[in-house]
Amino acid sequence: MSVIKFGTDGWRGVIAREFTFANVAIVAQAIAMYVRSKGQAAQGIVVGYDNRFLGSLFAERIAEVLVGNGIPVLLSDAPAPTPAIASAIVDRGLAGAVMVTASHNPPEYNGIKFIPDYAGPASPEITDEITRYVREVEAEQVEVKVIPYARALRDGQVTLDSPRQSYGERLKDVVDRQAIASAGLKVVLDPMYGAGIGYLEEILQELDVDVVEVLHNRPDPMFGGDLPEPCEEKLWALSHLTREMGAHLGLALDGDADRFGVIDPSGKYVTPNEVFVLLTHYFITHRGPVTKVARTVATTHLIDRVAFAHNIVVTETPVGFKYIGEEIRGGAAIGGEESGGLSVAAHIPEKDGLLVGLLLLELIAKTGKTPLQLLAELGEEYGTVVNERVDCHMTHEQKESVLNMMRGWDAPYVGDWKVVDKTTIDGVKILVEPNAWFLVRPSGTEPLVRIYFEARSKSELHALKEKVLDLLGLTVSV
Repeated sequence: MSVIKFGTDGWRGVIAREFTFANVAIVAQAIAMYVRSKGQAAQGIVVGYDNRFLGSLFAERIAEVLVGNGIPVLLSDAPAPTPAIASAIVDRGLAGAVMVTASHNPPEYNGIKFIPDYAGPASPEITDEITRYVREVEAEQVEVKVIPYARALRDGQVTLDSPRQSYGERLKDVVDRQAIASAGLKVVLDPMYGAGIGYLEEILQELDVDVVEVLHNRPDPMFGGDLPEPCEEKLWALSHLTREMGAHLGLALDGDADRFGVIDPSGKYVTPNEVFVLLTHYFITHRGPVTKVARTVATTHLIDRVAFAHNIVVTETPVGFKYIGEEIRGGAAIGGEESGGLSVAAHIPEKDGLLVGLLLLELIAKTGKTPLQLLAELGEEYGTVVNERVDCHMTHEQKESVLNMMRGWDAPYVGDWKVVDKTTIDGVKILVEPNAWFLVRPSGTEPLVRIYFEARSKSELHALKEKVLDLLGLTVSV
């Protein structure tokens, strides 16, 4: 059985076990076949990589295969954020990008993302087509074509370049430069040893933002012995420094800088759901016109309350930023997901952690208020919500039992909560009165079921969670 499978955001594997130079070459050959089938070979492809182990060498191997198939390569001359590499597609008129990254996964992983010519995540149709080509190469129906890197570089088939300047200008064009520059803002940064090192700091300094401290500011393929994931439990140092130094924000990035973490001046972590709500409301009330907003099925419904109050359509998608990217390309002014991905129509349809930081600074500059102050105001106007995700580890048999139970769900009540709707766009989602819901989604690769909950208060959420887990017979450790 092949170890090369494209998931929600590309192919990933453990370095030297699944993620080998041989397998990377197979994927590169398949991508080359896809690009050639679309008649785009002459446009060329940009290849980038983050700070993970052997990233630059894997990128060179990909370049060797692409040029072997007659596709010119623009190779990043240093580690770069995924959104910077995606941005280069548009800036240079390229056929797409290949990014060597495993994003926020553990350090022993690496991966490959293919980003098509529209500069957003590849759709399932595209990855399915690439997968078909992968199987042909694995079956030795097609050989991997290679031109050695040194020769390709010498002959000009590979060109070394940096997306830093053009990407920085693109980001600054999305925000109100003058508002940010005149606000006297101070920030603390944490790029988490990843590819965002230097990028956001440089842009902020050009916007006259005082970067008072930068944590974990050196490349480390081991990410300090932890995951490069900007979640609350991993940002305690950023929280402490943001509060102690009187900064307006603490901003963190994941390993390839496409996801964000945000700390309020009080030191409190601001969840991705809360950030998405803040920016949605800001875009509607300050940046318009907005006609459509997109969120995934697992993302807060407070988005809906804010949007509907202004007669704006909300589109619900399956989990995965590729679906959000499609909606942004189709007219959504802003789109996001609870796991920390967000972008806007004025940018590219790829999630971008640096963009989020800049937009939040613009929001603070324009309103003169902190994220928590703004969230409190939104709570008074639209009502409060509390949300939580529970990961339930179980056997394959338990997993199938839970999923079958959810698929056949037709009960009119969940405890005292009246069921008002059931959706199956991704997993099974049950909406109950008043203003609460839960979603049960299986992991595609692990014996794991994820359950998302949202309610009006912590007490309601706790009661709903307790009842749902009891109904599903989940006595596993959660």
